[in-house]
Amino acid sequence: MSEPPMNEPERTPDGRYVVIDGRRWRATDPAIPEERRAELTRILMAWRREVGRTKGTDEEAASRAGVQAAKVALGERGTPWWEQSDAEREERWSAGVPVPGAGGGYSGAG
Repeated sequence: MSEPPMNEPERTPDGRYVVIDGRRWRATDPAIPEERRAELTRILMAWRREVGRTKGTDEEAASRAGVQAAKVALGERGTPWWEQSDAEREERWSAGVPVPGAGGGYSGAG
């Protein structure tokens, strides 16, 4: 078995999961258009920074909800992407996702 490229984590043979430090995590939906995937990943990283910033405060729950929304849009949480129809998958990644610091703003078609 060949090694994945350095910037790509190992995947399970079915492609549904990545393996990081021996733990299996659901992979991002491979059907998401590259531009949208990159946007959702940026939003996810911003929410993760917000979790660190708000840890132990009343704002932490909202930050964690932002992480959850981004991960659902990416197909990493919620109904597994391989159990959804093409239309359901597109609806999931196209839906608006809250953006931290955007005053209640959303990304996507929302």
